[in-house]
Amino acid sequence: MEILVLGSAAGGGFPQWNCNGPLSRRARDGDPRVKPRTQSSIAVSADGERWALFNASPDLRQQLTEQPQLHPREGLRHTPVACVALTNADVDHIAGLLTMRERQAYALYASERVQAALRDNPIFGVLDPALVERRVLPLGRPMALAGPEGGPIGLEVEPFAVPGKVALYLEDPQAGDDFGTQEGDTIGLRIAAVDGDACVYYLPGCAALDAPLIERLRGATLVLFDGTLYRDDEMIAAGLGRKTGRRMGHMPIAGPEGSLAGFADLEVARKVYVHVNNSNPILAEDSPERAAVEAAGWQVAEDGLRITL
Repeated sequence: MEILVLGSAAGGGFPQWNCNGPLSRRARDGDPRVKPRTQSSIAVSADGERWALFNASPDLRQQLTEQPQLHPREGLRHTPVACVALTNADVDHIAGLLTMRERQAYALYASERVQAALRDNPIFGVLDPALVERRVLPLGRPMALAGPEGGPIGLEVEPFAVPGKVALYLEDPQAGDDFGTQEGDTIGLRIAAVDGDACVYYLPGCAALDAPLIERLRGATLVLFDGTLYRDDEMIAAGLGRKTGRRMGHMPIAGPEGSLAGFADLEVARKVYVHVNNSNPILAEDSPERAAVEAAGWQVAEDGLRITL
């Protein structure tokens, strides 16, 4: 099974188009220690021929262009992308679907909550229902992925609810502190090869490591995990925003309730941070924060990272 990180940054990418923070300036200036990144998405294949996308970022066209494995191979219209699976309805995970509107057949998987958000937004009607079949991911139950017309691609996923938050544009300010968040608004995925033991856990958004999630991830071979912010108040302290990470549905890396501490005793063989915000100092390879996560056994994903299991 091959995992390809198409984009490793959080919403807005890195450098973000309107961000003039010190990290974004270093990236624009071409500092080799601060590499640009596109918005969060991965592709997975069991055979190197048929691929599943996990999340469709606004940068999807660029990402597909930069990865030869995902180029058309035959005829005038073709794609090795058989299906797309979504972990939530955030703009940085669904906007790329609009890039895939060119009358191309593929399957679209998401929780019922996310499928409902797509149905309720008329712009996604440009995905021709005769070609793009929308399939619901049942929480807590493994499901074999298939391309258009049900063609198997050798992968299965097990979706599971994780602590998170409803997408920003779907928030209900009258619903209290959780803004109307329900089960299925944010999911994690266990992605596995049907004919093998290899599997990866993909959680680009996670607000906390609760007890069920801890036990699920314990001893995992590979986890791609939410690395949005290093500190919960990072954007406020940097003058880049008014929200904490937890208010946005993301747990911090540092601190007693951060992911560094939470994963310390889980014996995960390989841990990779994805969905990294433009304010996060781990983007700078010469930062003490980058040294701290690497000392704890973590890798910070870059676009184009390939992992074979």
